[in-house]
Amino acid sequence: MTLSATTNAASKPYCIAQEARSLNLFSTTPLIYSIPLSKLCHPHPVYRKLDLLQMSGSFKDRGMAHLCATVNRVYNDNYRKKQQQQMGDVEAPINGDGQDTTNNPPKMKLISSSGGNAGLAVTTVARNIPTMDVYVIVPETTKPIVIQKLQSLGADVTVHGANWNDADALARLRVQEANEEFGQGHAVYVSPFDNPLLWTGHSTVVDEIVTQLLEQSPDLKMGAILASVGGGGLLSGVFEGIERNYYGSNDARANVVRGSKVFACETDGAASFAASFAASSGKKEVSLVRLSGITSVATSLGALEVTPAVIQRAHRHQERGESSKCGEDVLSYVCSDAEAVDACLRFATDHRMLVEPACGAALAPLYTERMRTMLLNELGRNDDDGENSAIVVEVCGGSGVDLDILQGWKDKYLG
Repeated sequence: MTLSATTNAASKPYCIAQEARSLNLFSTTPLIYSIPLSKLCHPHPVYRKLDLLQMSGSFKDRGMAHLCATVNRVYNDNYRKKQQQQMGDVEAPINGDGQDTTNNPPKMKLISSSGGNAGLAVTTVARNIPTMDVYVIVPETTKPIVIQKLQSLGADVTVHGANWNDADALARLRVQEANEEFGQGHAVYVSPFDNPLLWTGHSTVVDEIVTQLLEQSPDLKMGAILASVGGGGLLSGVFEGIERNYYGSNDARANVVRGSKVFACETDGAASFAASFAASSGKKEVSLVRLSGITSVATSLGALEVTPAVIQRAHRHQERGESSKCGEDVLSYVCSDAEAVDACLRFATDHRMLVEPACGAALAPLYTERMRTMLLNELGRNDDDGENSAIVVEVCGGSGVDLDILQGWKDKYLG
C-alpha cells in the first residue's frame, strides 16, 4: 500500500489530522511558560511545548496517528470495494441500524523500523484500531527499557542490525515478503520519519503553539522554535505547520509565525541534518550527506541520512525570510553528548520531567552558555520587542529514560 498526502497551505489548522483527533489517537499538549529558562534567555520568554505527555511518551504520536487513521480508512475502503466487486457490483447489505454488514477485513500488518520512539508511537496508536497488528524492527542500540515497553504494548519486536538503517532494510524486506505471500496491501511499511502523512501529523504541533500563544497574548510572536532532528520528520512538520499558518487567511495566526527562526538541534555523532544542510547551502539541488555511523548517546536521533524533504523545506523557509525581509531563518546547532545530558539533568531539576538526550539536544541551546549566546545574538538581545518574541522549545520526550539511566548518563558524561 502506497500513501502520500499533500497539504493546502491555506487549510484551517483545526481541520488538519481531524480524523486522528476525533479518534483520540493523539493529544493536544500544554504550552507552559518556563520561569528558569526565561531568566536565562531574558528578555525573551521561553515556553515548553510538552509533547513528552503524548500517550507513547513522544511527539511521534502526532504523525503516527494521522498515518494510521489514513491507512485504516484506505484499507477498509479498498476492502469494501473489493467485496462489492466480488458480489457483482451489488450494493453492500445494510442492517437496520444503517451499518454496512460486509465482512470485516482481515488484520493488516504495520511493519515499522525504529530506534524506539517511533515504534512505541505506532504501537500505542494502532492498539486502538482493531484492524492493525504491529511489527517493529529495532537496532541493537535500542535500550532494553524500550523493547520491554514495545512488547508490553503488544508489538512483535525483532532486534536487528548495528543501526536504524540496518533495521529499516529488514522492515522493508518483510513488507515485501508479506505482500507477496498474502496479497498486495496486506502489509504496510511505516517509516519513523520519511512519509508526508507523518509530516502533516507532526505539523499539528505548530497549529497548537500558535493557538496557545494567541491565548497568552495577541502580541506574542514565535520568535524561535527549537526542535531536535533525527531523520527530519518532526522538522519537516514544523516547516509545514509554519507555512500553513503563514499563508492562511487568518492574519493574527500569520503574524505569530512571521519572522520565526527555526533551530535544528542535534548531537555530535548523530548530526546528519547539519552535514546535509551545510553541503546543500547555496545550491539549488539537495546534497545529502550520509554518516558513516552513529556515535552519539542520542541513539534515537540515529538516522545516517535525513529525508531530502527537510532540506528542501529548510531552504524554502530561508528563502521566504530573504524575500520578505521578516527575519525567517534556519540555524543548525550541534551540541556534545555531555551538553545534551547536562540539559536533561537541568531540565529534570527545573521542571521535574525526564527526557532523553535526543530531546536534550533541543534544550542544550538554552542551558549551555556558548549556544545560548549564539541563540540570543540571532534573536537580538536588546530588542525592544523581546518580551513579545517568544522562544518555544519542542520537548519531544522519549521513552528510553528512567532515573537509573539518567544517573548513568550523568556518571559517564559529566562525572
